[in-house]
Parts: sequence; structure tokens; C-alpha cells
Amino acid sequence: MSIHARLFLTASSALIAIPAAAQDSTQAPDEAESEIVVIGEGLAQAPSVVAYAVSEIERAVIVAAPSGRIEDVLANVAGFQQFRRSDSRSSNPSAQGVTLRALGGNATSRALVLLDGVPMADPFFGYIPLSAIAPEQLAGIRVTRGGGSGPFGAGALAGTIELESADANALGPIAASLLGNDRGETEASASLAQELGSGFGVLSARWDRGQGFYTTPRDERVPASARAAFDSWSVGLRGVAPLSDTVEIQVRALAFRDERTLRFDGADSSSEGQDASLRLVGRGDWQFEALAYVQARNFSNIVMHSTRFVRVLDQRNTPSTGLGGKFELRPPVGGEHTLRLGIDYRRAEGELQEEAYSAFTGNLTERRRAGGTNTNLGLFVEDDWAVGALTLTGGLRADRTSIADGFYRAVNSSGAIAKETIAADRAGWALSWRVGAAFDASDVLRLRGAAYTGLRLPTLNELYRPFVVFPVVTEANAELRNERLEGFEAGLDFSPSDRFELSMTAFENRVENAIANVTLTPILRQRQNLPAIEARGIEASAKAALGSVKLDGSIVYSDASIEGRGPSADVDRNRPPQTPRWAASATFGWAPALGWEFAAALRHVGAQFEDEQESDRLTAATTLGFFARVTMREKLQLVLRGENLTGTRIVTRNSAGSIDVGTPRTFWAGLRYGF
Repeated sequence: MSIHARLFLTASSALIAIPAAAQDSTQAPDEAESEIVVIGEGLAQAPSVVAYAVSEIERAVIVAAPSGRIEDVLANVAGFQQFRRSDSRSSNPSAQGVTLRALGGNATSRALVLLDGVPMADPFFGYIPLSAIAPEQLAGIRVTRGGGSGPFGAGALAGTIELESADANALGPIAASLLGNDRGETEASASLAQELGSGFGVLSARWDRGQGFYTTPRDERVPASARAAFDSWSVGLRGVAPLSDTVEIQVRALAFRDERTLRFDGADSSSEGQDASLRLVGRGDWQFEALAYVQARNFSNIVMHSTRFVRVLDQRNTPSTGLGGKFELRPPVGGEHTLRLGIDYRRAEGELQEEAYSAFTGNLTERRRAGGTNTNLGLFVEDDWAVGALTLTGGLRADRTSIADGFYRAVNSSGAIAKETIAADRAGWALSWRVGAAFDASDVLRLRGAAYTGLRLPTLNELYRPFVVFPVVTEANAELRNERLEGFEAGLDFSPSDRFELSMTAFENRVENAIANVTLTPILRQRQNLPAIEARGIEASAKAALGSVKLDGSIVYSDASIEGRGPSADVDRNRPPQTPRWAASATFGWAPALGWEFAAALRHVGAQFEDEQESDRLTAATTLGFFARVTMREKLQLVLRGENLTGTRIVTRNSAGSIDVGTPRTFWAGLRYGF
């Protein structure tokens, strides 16, 4: 039986058991008087959260994004950054890395993204499968900026993005939406939610498809130029049930597939995955959270020659598996202390399988294989102490990291080895920590400060997989070292009333051994550890409400630079690739009547550079989006959306003057029921 079949068999069995568990919890007559309420989330946030820069996005904001994409929602947060400006319909999936705090654009995520407590990053590449995350299925998002050393701290180099799924009450028994745009593309979503005894179950699905737009500007198009066509679907199952009056079980399964075409006919990519997780949460005197998960992922990509427009590389198969889990315990120590003890584990293994072809004859020239296994075992302890208006927090984490079984092998068409690398196994321990304090100076003002360190392993992709964006070749590097972050921040939260909130944070972060694609020649790059990337800046966010009008805005200024010299040029003090100096977002909302809502979203991203050489510039871009919903009858709504209404030219790639552009002006209209 395949891993995919075993995965779904396990998840299905668990989901089938949930209704029975829920029913059993309510059958005893003497228990009917005390209703058991399940939450469907992890343990409550520890008091330490007040010491860090945290942004929360409510469900009402999540479902009102002009594009309907999760990356559009996250762009509301000061400092959120994708590797490229393209959204998840018109970028290569393997380039969907996300980060915070101007720590350098990277196809691998430097921010840890969790869905119901489970890391979402691809085990091989480290990118986030953004198209598999349906915003309308979420209850809320919490973004904590700055390095972390607590649960799943490894990987949270720039911060943590926590996505929480909505429960049956928020979704309603039946919910569905169907929208189309002016290019004939469609977006369809639906969910069925049912209370099952004292628990609930949710079945959800989403399908996005369309011909896309030309990412190649009109004056650069050739007969082989193609629209950025996309076809993606995802199906999710989630169940929550009580095992006792203080313990609940949560089961989740997700399957998705995404197919895209970029720039040229035949330049097709696909990504797919099947994930399952099981979480037990205890909310008694001895609180605990136990989580286990498994991921089965794959990726394929065809690279076309940029002048002959024929296939030169077929990355036909990249199977990978992620396994992991954590256990956290909060004993009742008393004395205004919240003590957290725990252990977490992650394992990623995968293998690249690709073939290279001659651009002139079309004949096979090489077969390539590459892969390995990365593991991380973490032990952590953290204590929060509330002393009147002062909250103190401190945590220590020890990680045992292992990079093993790494190899790269290329054989020519006759089967002879053309190149082979057998990487040495290596392992070691690393310590990280974080401390923070928050002081409630008054009922309306909180002052806070924190310092922290962090850790990220290089991914299997960075270590072993070379890639081509023709004609530029980027080589892997099996000798890459772990990235290490040191940082501190200070800020304030000001809330003079429940109608106004202001948050400001000044930060300085330094990533040593930062992994980047370093230019060796005009057509050759290699992944290397830079001595460091330093980023400092100020981020601010504000929320205001006046009757039926709301304003939600954020802005960040960052001064980031590379430390060190490059092999082909001096890059010391250059700005990290794909990192703007300014970024801002403002959303104006108006709800004139019950069931009526109008919102306009203004976004600005400053100029940035394509690579560390600062030779190719991506111009600044300011865009305007629009969302409207009008209730027609009960839960049936008319929905109108607009993307990039100003028609701004959004440059997403610039390679020596050859550019790609982002989403043009786009109008959506459709119906929504229940969401």
C-alpha cells in the first residue's frame, strides 16, 4: 500500500471515530447537565505573547481580500514579505517562500507557518503551498514577528504565522461561493459543517482555474509566450470531539494539487500534497498539547529554452515526506507563573528526479538524482511570570540537528557518471533563547521589549538541488551551514478606547550564515552562506472604528544590508535581494447596513533589487483593491471584487532587463452563501 493510501486510511478512520466519541460523551444521563464545549484550537496563548510584536487578523477581514488569496490577506501585516511579488496563481510554486522583518527574499521560508499547529512548509523545498490554504475556512490569523525558541521554534527565524481553522458555528451547516472574473476564470468554494454530539466535523473544498494573464510584457512576447494558466484544487476534512470534560481530540486531513504554466508554452509545473495530523489538547490543571503529523508532497517542473523555446530540463518528480510532532506540558506551578516544558521533532526526506535535454537536438543528455534527510529534535522550557502590571518571560531551547544521506548524481545518456557528490553526514547541538518583558504603564498604554535568537536548517533543496531559470544556472551547496539569528525589539501598544489601537515596534535583527543565491558569473550562481544579513527598522499598525466606518493600516521601514564580499563582486552593505525599504497597507471599510460591506485596500511596495549585485531593479508599485458584498436574501450575498484597479505595472522579476509582471486590473463577481 502506498504512503498516500495509508495516509488517507489513517485519517479517514480517525474521522469516522470522532462522531462515535462525541456521541459517547453525551450518552450518560448524569452528564447531560454539564455541557462539554470543544474549542478546536491548541492551548491558549501563553502570557509571554504580550512581550512581542503580534498582529491578529479577524475572520471578517480574511474573507474580504480583493483577490481571495491567503497571501493577499497576510499582506495586511507590516513586514510580511514573499520571495517574489507574484501571487500563488502566477509564480512557480517552489518560489513561494515567506518571511518577515526584511531578512532577505528567499524561496525558502524564514517565517514558520502553522495551520492548526502543523508546519506547512514543503519538506524538500521549504516553500508554503499557498494555493492549498483557503482563507474562507479560517477563523483567524496571528502573526508574531521576531525569532522564537519555544514550540516548533526551529524555522521561526523571522517569526511565526499561525492559521486557525474555523469551527462549525462560524462556517454554518452549508456554505458555498462561486465567482468569475473578466478573463473567464473561476473560483469555487464550499463547506459542509455539522455538530456531532459535543464535537463537530467539517468537509471543505476549493477549486480555482483560469487561463491567466501574460506575465511577459507585450513588447517582449514571442509566439511561444503563454499566459500564466492555473488549475488548483484542495479538499480538507477536520473533526473535533471531546474525550473527557477537559481533553479533546482534533483530526485534520488535507489533499491538494496545483498546476501552472509560466512564460512559455510547455513550461508547466505541478505541486501536490496529502497531509494528516492528530492533536490532543488537555485544558485541566495539568494542561498539555500532543501533536503528530505526516506530509506526502511532490513537485514537477519543465524548463524551456529562452530563445529556442524547447524543453531543456524536466524536473519530473520530487517526492518528499515530512514527519513530526510535539508535546508541551504546562504544570500548575502557581505563583502567577506559566511554565511550559516540551519536546518537538521534525524529519524531512526527499529526492529530486530530473532529466536534461539538448536545446538543439532534443536528445537526453543527463539523468540527475539528488536528495537526503534532515532531522531536528528540540527540547524547550519557558516561564512567564506576572508581577502586577509587569510580565516577564524567558525561554531556553536546545536543538539536535542532523543532515544526512545527502547526494547528487548525474549520469550521461550512456549511463556513465558525469558528476557525483556524496555529502558527509553531520550533526550537532545548538542553543537558542528568548527573553521579554511587558509593562502596563496605564490602562491604555503597554511598553514592551524582547531579545531572542533563532535557528533554521538549510533545506534539501538548498543543499542538493541545482535549478535553471534559463539561461541562469543556480548550483546547490551540500556544505551549507545552519542560519542563526540574533535580534531585539522594543515597542508600545496604545489603546485609548475600544475604537482605536496603535502599535509601534523598533527592531534590529542579524542573521549569520544567511543562505543566498550568490552570483559567480552572469549565467552562474551558487547557494552560499553570506557572513550575515542585518535588518533594522520600525513597523507600525493602527486600527480605528467610527460608527460604520473602519480603518486598518500598517507601515514598515527597514534598513537591511548584507555583510561580506561576494565571489564576483563586493556586495558588502548591499541591500538583500527582493527586500523593499518601504511597505505599507491600508484598508478602509464601510458597513452601511446589516449584511452590506464595502472595502478598499491600498498597498504600496517599495523598490527592490533582483539579486545581491543590485544591478537589476524592481520598481515600486502601488495598487488598489476593492471588495463589496450585498445581502440579497438571508445568507445569499452578491460579491464584487477588484484587483489592481489602478492598472499598475507590477514588476515581479528582472533579469538583465528581461522582466515578468504581476496581476493586471481584474474584476470579479459572483454569489456567496453562508461564508
